[in-house]
Amino acid sequence: MSRIAVIGAGAWGTALSIVLGRTGEHRIKLWAYEAEVRERIRTTRTNARFLPDHRIPDCVAPTGDFADALEGAEIVVSVMPSQHCRGLFAQMATHLRPDMLVVSATKGLEQETLLRMTEVIGAVLGESRVRCPLGALSGPSFAAEVARGDPTAITIASENDELALRVQREFSDRAFRVYTHNDVVGVELGGALKNIIAIAAGVCHGLGLGHNTIAALVTRGLAEIARLAVACGGQAETMAGLAGLGDLVLTSTGALSRNRSVGVALGSGRSLPEAIADMQGRVAEGIFTTRAAVELAGARGVEMPITEQMHAVLNQETSPREAIQALMTRTSKRENE
Repeated sequence: MSRIAVIGAGAWGTALSIVLGRTGEHRIKLWAYEAEVRERIRTTRTNARFLPDHRIPDCVAPTGDFADALEGAEIVVSVMPSQHCRGLFAQMATHLRPDMLVVSATKGLEQETLLRMTEVIGAVLGESRVRCPLGALSGPSFAAEVARGDPTAITIASENDELALRVQREFSDRAFRVYTHNDVVGVELGGALKNIIAIAAGVCHGLGLGHNTIAALVTRGLAEIARLAVACGGQAETMAGLAGLGDLVLTSTGALSRNRSVGVALGSGRSLPEAIADMQGRVAEGIFTTRAAVELAGARGVEMPITEQMHAVLNQETSPREAIQALMTRTSKRENE
């Protein structure tokens, strides 16, 4: 039986633990920061705080100790908010081994450095002189639907073929299909940047705008995500796949999307603090990613008008309605320009 450590017991980390646990072929340690989450999993086999109503298999053992979580682990799945990634891996570094496969399932950018999550992890491990193969897991996947067993397809991207194939084999079952990819840059940026467009889609819904608006927004949003991904070394064709178009459509249109929910609140006239309060401790990564994306686009000389307008809305520099109007009155140009 493979030993797998899942670091982070939010909704997505819990859902991945359920996927891994339901085959009966893995021993999973689920590291949770909150003591009450660990206790509820032990006593009720549910994560009432982050993913209620979904039973966690008995082979998933909760822990708050990194040494315990990582002991004997063959695969380490990182599922924490992006802004905690560096600090947690610094704490984990002494327990990691070069033969471990490290997979990031976090969709975000580090605000201070503008780094992708595999870059953050690689930097921390480099400082600790631990060289582990790295990969990124991304794609259209609401945690509740994954935990329920709805058919889902995602992507594992890595420059290490052995890692990608191992993760594909270990994670796949009759309801969870994993494709392999070699474009880590494109897969990670697609997963991170789509959250910004999802906020914009929510804003449109909150303003009472219809399907025409959302379709235009998603299409043009994909174009600017692709521009930045390519400028950073990613492949344009990745944006037509699961980690690009697939994840963007899901997050921009699905009612379970946290980022879209933030946008709906803003478009309905609520403030950002009120929208965050509605999340009840859950994280909408797009709030943090927007500023980092604006800075990264500026550094790469890439135009990202939707991202720039969402940054202005989040910082209360413009209203949601003014942001949409600004996008509609930009200088006319060719679609593929």
